[in-house]
Amino acid sequence: MCRVLAYIGPEIPVNSLLLSPDNSLINQTLDPELHPLLQLAGWGFGAWSEHLLRPEKPLVYRRPMAAFYDDNAEGIIPSLQASTLLAHVRAAGYDAGVVLADENCHPFSYQETPWIIAQNGDLPHWLILQRELLAHCKDTYLAQMRGTTDTEFLYVLLLSLLEGNSNEDVQRAFEKMLTVIIEAQRKLDLVSLTKLKIALVTQDRIIGVNYGAGPDGETHPSGDWQELRKSEPGSDELALGMLLEPMYVLLGTNFQDYEDSYEVDVRSAEDATSAIFASEPLTENDEDWLPLNFGEIVFLEKKDGALTRTTRQLNL
Repeated sequence: MCRVLAYIGPEIPVNSLLLSPDNSLINQTLDPELHPLLQLAGWGFGAWSEHLLRPEKPLVYRRPMAAFYDDNAEGIIPSLQASTLLAHVRAAGYDAGVVLADENCHPFSYQETPWIIAQNGDLPHWLILQRELLAHCKDTYLAQMRGTTDTEFLYVLLLSLLEGNSNEDVQRAFEKMLTVIIEAQRKLDLVSLTKLKIALVTQDRIIGVNYGAGPDGETHPSGDWQELRKSEPGSDELALGMLLEPMYVLLGTNFQDYEDSYEVDVRSAEDATSAIFASEPLTENDEDWLPLNFGEIVFLEKKDGALTRTTRQLNL
């Protein structure tokens, strides 16, 4: 599993989101708290800012190397600020079969859609599952696919299932996506644990999804994720625990006042001006972070300086 961080709020230096905190996303390349592996297969970010020449478009940067080796990071990032950001560090198997290329780094961004995507998850056997899933994919998105990752294919599939950009449209598309995936798995006798922990982002909006299916294709697997996460590396129990664990949301104000950290003045959604959506809590007081539990979708939006947060159960 990779690591994801998304932000909406007042314009702030991108440095304060990606570089300066001790437990910054880039530092999670080497030391993720809730993941047993290093994140060495690449990194990237997409950022919106009113100071860009095309403020309605994200500036997307991706490199196929461990983030801490990228000498561009400290050259580019300190010159940027953003009001919306999606960033990602990529984990992949430690073997020669992993393709390290710009095209395989998140976030993915296509023409003819306002959305960019990143995830920490896994769709096993996705190359073979395409035999069934391609029927649901639109040519306009397939023609833009360049890489060899399950996440980019999920992006194509999700965009193809979207009938609009409202929260309701997006939720229905996510629900439909898992349905067609499980149907394809059963038809091809490839049912397996499927982990979909996704951040879908556009300007001033973050939609976070935490869902998937258990090893038998069940959409409501059971277990205590904290106990399961104590299991041996590589075990089925650990995989189930990683499927069931939450993702997290932090809401607050005055992010800019807490130098070199992810601290904020914690507030409810009604009073907050900024939000972070992340794979794991990024401050010492993890009680400030609201869990997005397995089977849930969260909608975060900034409009006229105010923030809204809506969390729903997915209909699976």
